[in-house]
Amino acid sequence: MNAYDRIPLTSLEKAMLPIAEASGLPSPLYNDPDMFAHERDLLLGKTWAGVGFAGDIPQLGYVKPVSFMGLPLVIIRDNDNTIRVFHNVCSHRGMLLINKEGPIKGSIRCPYHSWTYDLTGQLKGTPHIGGVGVHKVDSLVYERHGLKEVASAVWFDIVFVNLDGSANSFEEFIAPIVERWQPFMGDAGYNRMRREIPSEGQTQGEFTLKVACNWKLAVENYCESYHLPWIHPNLNVYSRIQDHYHIMFANEFAGQGTMVYNLADSAGTRLPVFPEWQQNRMKEAEYITVFPNVLLGIQADHTFAIVLEPVANNQTVEHLRLMYAGDEAITPEYKGCRDATLSAWKEVFEEDVLVVEGMQLGRASPGFNGGQFSPVLDNPTHYFHKWAAKHLIESIQTTGV
Repeated sequence: MNAYDRIPLTSLEKAMLPIAEASGLPSPLYNDPDMFAHERDLLLGKTWAGVGFAGDIPQLGYVKPVSFMGLPLVIIRDNDNTIRVFHNVCSHRGMLLINKEGPIKGSIRCPYHSWTYDLTGQLKGTPHIGGVGVHKVDSLVYERHGLKEVASAVWFDIVFVNLDGSANSFEEFIAPIVERWQPFMGDAGYNRMRREIPSEGQTQGEFTLKVACNWKLAVENYCESYHLPWIHPNLNVYSRIQDHYHIMFANEFAGQGTMVYNLADSAGTRLPVFPEWQQNRMKEAEYITVFPNVLLGIQADHTFAIVLEPVANNQTVEHLRLMYAGDEAITPEYKGCRDATLSAWKEVFEEDVLVVEGMQLGRASPGFNGGQFSPVLDNPTHYFHKWAAKHLIESIQTTGV
């Protein structure tokens, strides 16, 4: 028996019904470790998932190991300034190659038998492979045994990967949200985004939250504004539940928007805004999940991106990076605004921790197995459930897993 034998297809099909008739995804998809192990290959691995940030790879020759649901990967900025992602294992005996992030001088060297690779993954050296002093053998064709590269792309400073290589091109995948945000970001707005420059070795404009919940609960909570009055009372004062609207499109994106976002105003100075942003929409903001695990927010004076790192069926790490509108916005003059913006978002996301962890605990109850939706206020969450159920059904039917 495999993990999905414990979930009848009918329970997944119920998640795809119209919202007033639908049930949510069944509890084992949140609290069963075996199902978490399958999700990487059946759900996240078949599309474009976030694994890190290009801005965390700051110079040529810099490497950063990451774990994607137990799979060791490494992100590399090569000497041509191209971000690449490889399986983080040596082709010889499967030794983990990179244990910590940082710049590499010269080649990537395996710590076990000292096989070496260049920054494009090509195998370059195999010391003593044919005996002491014999460093090459005819039977080993170097071109066939380099590092195994993973399909990757960078957008919004996020490093995306498609593990199985079967997804549509990244450009096709991301095109609907680029088109949607044309009135806000234009074509040049993405190139204007700037991260705060670290000061005296300290990171700026970012934080990480470790949350005891399944990654899907973090997505579901982010998608909807139903919980604002009770979970985010300070935010709800100026951006009320009735000021929000639902966002659902292209089968890969869902979230919420607001009509009353107020530009940051701190220390008597207001942050610069994106010049592409339409003036008559200056108080609009949108918060969209790029399925499966990337959360994005855009406002006229800053953006943010969150990559959800699924660690276990009941453990998720949320990595947030803030970005601002151009070089001027990251100068010392605006530090007060930037600090206030970061503090405000940290407060909001920390308020969410209690509820997503509470839902995770609730998934252990036999009295709950999916729940119901508000037909008016839960639409983006239901949209995400339909996406997950559809892809799981297709994968189960195709692979028999």
